[in-house]
Amino acid sequence: MRAPIHTVLIHPAPINSAPINPAATSQVATHIVTLPNSTSQLWLVVTMIVLLFTHVMFYAPTVNAETTVKPVTATSESMVVYKSPSCGCCDAWIDHMTEAGFSSTVQHPKNLNAIKQTLGVAPAYQACHTSTLQDYVFEGHIPADVIQHFLANKPVNAAGLAVAGMPMGSPGMDTDRPFRAYQVVQLNQDGSSTPYATVSASNTIYLEKN
Repeated sequence: MRAPIHTVLIHPAPINSAPINPAATSQVATHIVTLPNSTSQLWLVVTMIVLLFTHVMFYAPTVNAETTVKPVTATSESMVVYKSPSCGCCDAWIDHMTEAGFSSTVQHPKNLNAIKQTLGVAPAYQACHTSTLQDYVFEGHIPADVIQHFLANKPVNAAGLAVAGMPMGSPGMDTDRPFRAYQVVQLNQDGSSTPYATVSASNTIYLEKN
């Protein structure tokens, strides 16, 4: 025979409350089963375990895995990158910058050429993506260490830096094809440009004037 199932009602005594209606009490009295002391103690232990488990599962502090880590370099501002949504080498360059400690906000403008024109990047120095940081423009696949050098030693009247085209071996253009040395140019506020650095497979030579 199946053992009967008993319902236990735990009803703590009210504090400073109005007297209980005897009629209402008599209606539920028949449903209260008085259990032996050992059974009551068991129920108390089970209740405490359930409450403790609930507290640990739902109220214990948790760590947000998506917490943004502050960049470790002195350039704590977020770089704004303007690019095409389908540009894979642009995404690879952003990854390169992130690994160097820069944070980036990506924009996909409908007219990227208009952004370049507004920022003063002449067609001869244009590449697949354009970035801005600290009121400077950075065009193309410029190495992160070159940008860090530029920001630490800001040239007078400089508007930014540019690497024209997509040189093989530059950040974001890392392929199995042979590395080709390329030049980083300094864009000036008057619209002119001057050589800033030459990047080869082994080192970077800075050409800026003191």
